[in-house]
Amino acid sequence: MERKRLVLEANILIRGCLGLRVRALIAHYADQVDFFVAEANVAEAATYVTDLARKKGLDAEVCAEALLSLLLIVQVVENSVLGSAKEEALARIRDKDDWPALALALQLECAIWTEDQDFFGIGIATWTTNTVERYLES
Repeated sequence: MERKRLVLEANILIRGCLGLRVRALIAHYADQVDFFVAEANVAEAATYVTDLARKKGLDAEVCAEALLSLLLIVQVVENSVLGSAKEEALARIRDKDDWPALALALQLECAIWTEDQDFFGIGIATWTTNTVERYLES
């Protein structure tokens, strides 16, 4: 059976650092699903994790370590690999800063796990944290 593939958008990485559900889903399905994230989305998540952790009263260092632990499971794809799909991604997405995740999904021909509504209606399957388990277990 072919393994499933799923692109994670930056907000999913952030949720994985600040809470338990995303991390638990990734850990549970890691042996059945290949998770990918664009290098730009890792940088974006890293930028916000510390401040968001402090605002939520969480230990910022623990949340930063959670990001590193997620990156042991999630495959980071270099931005330079996304160039061939950049124009198409920019043409489809409303928020132009979100193009790396879409370009990666276009190249891999797979769905995106996101909470960002800018990804809905772009011609690629999208899953939210509330619905992604249906995809993961099917």
